[in-house]
Amino acid sequence: MSPTFRPDAVLVQAVIAGALSFAHLHDLAEAAGQTGWKAWAYPVSVDLLLVAAWRRLRTLRAAGSPARSAWSWFTVALAASLGANVATAGLLDLGHVPDWLRILVAGWPALAFLGGTLLVHTPVEPTPEAEPVSDVEPVSNSTVIEPASADSEPAPALPAAEPASEPAALAVPPALVAHARKVADDHHARTGTRIDPDTLRARLGVPSLMAEAIAAQLV
Repeated sequence: MSPTFRPDAVLVQAVIAGALSFAHLHDLAEAAGQTGWKAWAYPVSVDLLLVAAWRRLRTLRAAGSPARSAWSWFTVALAASLGANVATAGLLDLGHVPDWLRILVAGWPALAFLGGTLLVHTPVEPTPEAEPVSDVEPVSNSTVIEPASADSEPAPALPAAEPASEPAALAVPPALVAHARKVADDHHARTGTRIDPDTLRARLGVPSLMAEAIAAQLV
């Protein structure tokens, strides 16, 4: 079963509008002294610059880059097309074209070449991405924490310790002393030496005074 052909109204309208604009540009160029094939080349030049500027504009917007240059050349091409349509609507005597218009038409090829070159050959600069900020605070290198063995249990929660002048005056929970004894035995089995208060403090994560009090009970 062959597909049914359905004309698109928007496409038909675009073809008609493009043909009329093309004819107006041709008539204006011919009235300005550009005869023969040159008059037919002007509409092609204007439309190509318009399409190139639009494509460049979409590329820059997709990359997050500034699109001021693309907008500028798109406005220039649109003004050339719209100006030709208005000029040929009876507001301008095509039999007596003013000198300034002849100058504009004659200088259009150089302007269109410059615009097309800049639009095509200017590289797209990507927007620099912000470096991710890490929420993890750096660990001080002043204290070396010895890794715990796989069999060691996590230390129980500690009550708030009151400051004391002597290590023996600190009240150490029995559960913490029992856990410290396991840590000390593990250290002695691996190193052959008794655990010192500094290492015990690093392993248990307790203050220095409490570590000394615990070490005194492990003797």
